[in-house]
Amino acid sequence: MWPGARGRGDRQLPAARARALSIARVSTAANRPADPPVTLPVTPSVTPPAAAAAPRTVLVTGGSRGIGAAAARLAAARGWDVAVNYTRDAAAAEAVAADVRARGRRAFVVQADVGEEAQVRAMFAALDAEVAAGRLAPLAGLVNNAGVVDWPSRVDEMSGARIERMFRINVFGSMWCAREALRRLSTKHGGAGGSIVNLGSAASRIGAAGQYVDYAASKGAIDVFTLGLAREVATEGVRVNAVRPGIIDTDIHASGGNPDRARQMAGAVPMQRAGSAEEVALAILWLLSDEASYSTGTVLDVTGGR
Repeated sequence: MWPGARGRGDRQLPAARARALSIARVSTAANRPADPPVTLPVTPSVTPPAAAAAPRTVLVTGGSRGIGAAAARLAAARGWDVAVNYTRDAAAAEAVAADVRARGRRAFVVQADVGEEAQVRAMFAALDAEVAAGRLAPLAGLVNNAGVVDWPSRVDEMSGARIERMFRINVFGSMWCAREALRRLSTKHGGAGGSIVNLGSAASRIGAAGQYVDYAASKGAIDVFTLGLAREVATEGVRVNAVRPGIIDTDIHASGGNPDRARQMAGAVPMQRAGSAEEVALAILWLLSDEASYSTGTVLDVTGGR
């Protein structure tokens, strides 16, 4: 009830008093000083237009097939020059390079086994020569995609050679490539900054028991390497992230003795299908790009929910 009200009929203010109160409110609002303008924090533009238009080169290891080839093609479509690394299939690498050039960008094909440190050094030296000659834009990105899997096996059945090969290519190779890239990208070394995207795997979360525990362990190392390196160089203009694919329909499954694995495993994926190399490439290129300027140490799952 209103103060002093005696009954239900007294709950309404007299009309004259109500009008007076309304006028008073309007008068008070009119005489009140205006609120100061709201000032929002200003965030610098993610990429100044001039920088966005500047030509850049990305090196894609294992770029002749699968996810690497898809990333190389998409990078060209997004305006990058592309260095396409391969180990054995020169014809496949040249086909990817032709696709890069068809998209209006420059391409460089370079052979190297990333599991051999000397070859990694030579690959980057060859890339330096291309940049110095003006045939490629300066290096600004690395996609650490090269990797191997093997036939399904229990750990107690694995040879030492198999385990050593798995880690030499999947882990050591990625670290050697990242090291060489940092020597060219980091502001500590006079570079202009850049981005590194490592390729992990959902196997690092699942464990791949009875199949590829060695592969899963090598990709677990990539997860940790990504986080540690990202924090190590965060003030040096270099972002380091990773993409962790799930069941993706590429020919890597044939290397593991089961070319139909992606189709067979589709039922285990919440989305009920395998992913494509192009879907993974979209995630890679986002992390590589300036649109992800505040993302570092991120591990992005592309797994269909698995």
